[in-house]
Amino acid sequence: MSQQNDAATSPFRRSLNRIRRRRPRSAPPGPRVLLLEHHYQFDKERKEILPGVKKHDDDFARDSHDFFNLIVLIPIIALNCMNWNWDKIFRHVSGAAKKKEKLLDSWTGEWFDAFLFATTLYFLIDLIWILIVPKCVKSPSTIVQHHIFTMMYILIPYYQLDKRWAMGACMSSEINTWFLIARRVFNKEGFPPWIIDLSVVSIRIKLISILFYITWIGIRCVLFPAILVYLFKLWMTESEKVASLWNKEMIPPLMQSIFCIFNFKWTFDLIRSKFRYHRRKARHRRQGSSTRAS
Repeated sequence: MSQQNDAATSPFRRSLNRIRRRRPRSAPPGPRVLLLEHHYQFDKERKEILPGVKKHDDDFARDSHDFFNLIVLIPIIALNCMNWNWDKIFRHVSGAAKKKEKLLDSWTGEWFDAFLFATTLYFLIDLIWILIVPKCVKSPSTIVQHHIFTMMYILIPYYQLDKRWAMGACMSSEINTWFLIARRVFNKEGFPPWIIDLSVVSIRIKLISILFYITWIGIRCVLFPAILVYLFKLWMTESEKVASLWNKEMIPPLMQSIFCIFNFKWTFDLIRSKFRYHRRKARHRRQGSSTRAS
């Protein structure tokens, strides 16, 4: 009897049972979960974003991870800001900068070592956290891949000093990440942010939502592609010098393009879903008016 139990619980038997329990290749795949479903009220049948923000019940694993990000991202964002000369940035924004003065000259890098250490430590801790407690996020595999890819990317400014400004510019996306998490943490009830209401809660939700969309468009949809164009030009210039496309300047635009693709994919899904919802709403309004007229 004991021999039968040992055979049933042997490593070979357990491995065989796991293989048998796997979904056969001929079986239909499970439903694909869009990133939009994690942060918005979503109609899966029509693939439309509904008014209001997604409601979130209390979840210790997710809430503790969210608060960790909200707290830790603040000093990282602050260290990033400390590496820039804001007087020069404001001169460029206002158009008062000198002709020979470039926007890249705004990068000082005085706190780069601390900034790099804090950034690497943050992504490493967050990566280990998600690996140990994967249910703290909705898409653990996607975020794990993102963190690994990001830590590989920040190796470039560590070895190439002239690319350190790019790390500071790209890491400004963490401002948008902070507002994304804040939308969920400070509005668990899922109140619609655009309903006119002058209460303190409503103003806070509106402000966070407005800043989220501003930073998403300004940083992820404008700044990231601009950095890609600049890095691509550096690659082409270096290629002409060495008479080959295979050179040290090839990796930065390649990795930057991957981030741009993800940003535009998410933005496209958001706009398409919003368009579907408003088009259906307008169609129902026309049908309702025609019915009343008849």
